[in-house]
Amino acid sequence: MREQRAYDVVLFGATGFTGGLTAEYLARHVPPGLRWALAGRNPGKLAAVRDRLAAIDPALAGLPLLTADVTDAASLRAVAESARVVATTVGPYVHHGEPLVAACARAGTDYLDITGEPEFVDLMYVRHHDEAVRTGARLVHACGFDSVPHDLGVWFTLKHLPAGVPITVDGFVRAGGRFSAGTYHSALLAFSRRAETSRAARERRQVEPRPTGRRARAVPGRVARDRELGMWTVPLPTIDPQVVRRSAAARPEYGPDFRYRHFAAVKRLPTVLAGAVGLGGLVGLVQLPPARRWLLGRLAAGQGPTPQQRAKSWFRVRFVGTGGGRRVLTEVAGGDPGYDETAKMLAESALCLATDDLPAASGQVTPVTAMGDALLDRLVRAGMTFRVLDEPR
Repeated sequence: MREQRAYDVVLFGATGFTGGLTAEYLARHVPPGLRWALAGRNPGKLAAVRDRLAAIDPALAGLPLLTADVTDAASLRAVAESARVVATTVGPYVHHGEPLVAACARAGTDYLDITGEPEFVDLMYVRHHDEAVRTGARLVHACGFDSVPHDLGVWFTLKHLPAGVPITVDGFVRAGGRFSAGTYHSALLAFSRRAETSRAARERRQVEPRPTGRRARAVPGRVARDRELGMWTVPLPTIDPQVVRRSAAARPEYGPDFRYRHFAAVKRLPTVLAGAVGLGGLVGLVQLPPARRWLLGRLAAGQGPTPQQRAKSWFRVRFVGTGGGRRVLTEVAGGDPGYDETAKMLAESALCLATDDLPAASGQVTPVTAMGDALLDRLVRAGMTFRVLDEPR
């Protein structure tokens, strides 16, 4: 039935900043014959995006536009039932994301987003995983900088270590670039919803099965000086370790006992201390509604850096993997993490689900579980770097 649907891929939220970049990437990279469309709540703004795409490829002047709103369940159901894959950039997801997840789970439609919100991901597992398993839908969250480089980077690292042995991987993130209004708003909301995030995690633990006869863990690290990297390493409390752990729990290739730790790599100790003080103050401020409203108003939705600013942005994630008496150092690297590369990762994920030969999967799954090597190969062809810096020894 899915093969008979009108569209292979629908991009929801194309009028936003990251959504627009994703639409432009698709305009340049959609293969011949793939049927795709844009969806959003404002037909006029959608038409303006289509005009931009037609400047890239005149054939897109007739690209279909679908009107849908997160407050209108019938419109979301129509989008989900018309598509094989729906990718969305409409956040903050904890406020706006669930209706589309629910529609895709019911319709058996593959769903992708770029959320980094643990509360949202856990709630969607509790509420919609079983329905997606029943219908065959793949619900794949965190298909942007959160968490594709980290999830695929660990998967790539495993390929250079012995099989069937306990494995430990540490990830070290460095990046330079500006964040979007959407990322900023999502982060502030997450800081203000610590109790809700903890409650959602508990609810998930109560219903999610654990692997049998194996262990998969994401454990906190500590601030330390890493002599090999020449950096201070600081535990990074993002969604990425959770995504890596869930990939490890789902796939036996991670071995009988897998452990992951996740760090930011910082050159100077004063930067570490200043960041800790600043983050602590921000977390405290967002607990106060007037301060939170003021902070949210500092950056309007839809704003983002210029092409020149994005061209100067970059990221590098290094992974140290050990197991079976061997050790390997790998790196995943690319350009602007928050926008250009996130748009690339989301678009390539959508094309991967729509066109590639993938292992069977359903329900809420991670990028590695759903796409694995197929997505890794796509991103390498698209210009991201996955390489071994120090061969196993």
